Amino acid sequence: MDATLNPKWRLRLLAAILLVAAILPENNQAENNQEHRQFLHRLAAAAEERVNHVVRYDPGYVPIAYPGGDVPPETGVCTDEVIRAYRTLGIDLQKEVHEDMLAHFDAYPSRSIWKLPHPDANIDHRRVPNLRIFFSRKGESLPITSRTNDYSPGDLVTWDLGHGQTHIGMVVERTTLITGRHLIEHNIGAGPKVEDVLFDWKITGHYRYFGPPVHENAAQSSTR
Repeated sequence: MDATLNPKWRLRLLAAILLVAAILPENNQAENNQEHRQFLHRLAAAAEERVNHVVRYDPGYVPIAYPGGDVPPETGVCTDEVIRAYRTLGIDLQKEVHEDMLAHFDAYPSRSIWKLPHPDANIDHRRVPNLRIFFSRKGESLPITSRTNDYSPGDLVTWDLGHGQTHIGMVVERTTLITGRHLIEHNIGAGPKVEDVLFDWKITGHYRYFGPPVHENAAQSSTR
């Protein structure tokens, strides 16, 4: 019998289609959530590994290669910790920030803060205000709260230290023994450290960034 001519078969077929349509998005969402959790776990681990490196705090301007450029590995600032953690996962923030600034320069504070007329691939990605704009544009902007549980490994946090000084660090897996709060990997002047400093300063940003789509897909494929 031709099912297209039988109302009962048409109803059954329609019900099956609707069931599959309902199940597939849920499965895809669950898969994406799992892959994102795995990505953040690896990112947090890459950040925590940074404590094994001796880095002298040096905020000086240094001409570097592009893309994939970096200041000498024995030097760096807070942003370089984030940059180097992402590089471990194959994501080049120098390139990603520069390309977005080329296309949307006025969205960034380079002109207003540093009076720059155009992007500068040597330094733009190493400045906290630029990273804040980039992560809000290309990643997820998460709530700023005083609740410990709202901050998860792999999350990025920025602070206002006062007197025009800004700072950035990454939440890692390690926690405090007393409160269970996740620690922060950062470099505030004494090299890469993992410390309980989440609420030590005024938080100005809370972000989650999985990289550009091509890298995100590659990261997902590597976990399968």
